Amino acid sequence: MNDLDEQWREIRAIVDRGRKSTGHFAIASVDADGMPNITPVGTVFLRDDRTAFYFDQYTTALAHNLDANPQVCLMAVNRGSLFWLRALLFGRFSSPPGVRLYGTVSAARPATAAELEQVRKRVRPALLLKGGKLLWSNFTNVRDISFTSARLVRYPVMMSHLPDTDSISLADGEGESRSHR
Repeated sequence: MNDLDEQWREIRAIVDRGRKSTGHFAIASVDADGMPNITPVGTVFLRDDRTAFYFDQYTTALAHNLDANPQVCLMAVNRGSLFWLRALLFGRFSSPPGVRLYGTVSAARPATAAELEQVRKRVRPALLLKGGKLLWSNFTNVRDISFTSARLVRYPVMMSHLPDTDSISLADGEGESRSHR
């Protein structure tokens, strides 16, 4: 395992803690006039190759913005009460509280059977409820995200014991991130 793979593994752990504590991610995009927009998306799945996919359901403004500019920032923050209580009690974070991932999003495409199974597994408990059935029963299309860099959410006064890394390049050798095929 190389350093880039290790960094990605750590980033994925931060993202996973964020998803578990909030149920969603924030995806920032910019419209054709330069106006920023943030969209909460709960169906983002990170892959081992520094890419991700998300289900393009209920993301009308995000989808429209991506037509003008495919660049996005995905942010995950650990909002767990116990995580924050420990940090406040001891005056230090045990791990970075969040991460911003920067990348480019592809055009929508039909979801694969494996991707549909991943989302079904994640939302299965909610499907027992009327609202869960209404929201999460008809996924069809996904968009891929190729990440090029990441920035940890930092509170330096409570993170001096952690590695001082602000920006992490997720690109392979020649500046290109890996893309999902």
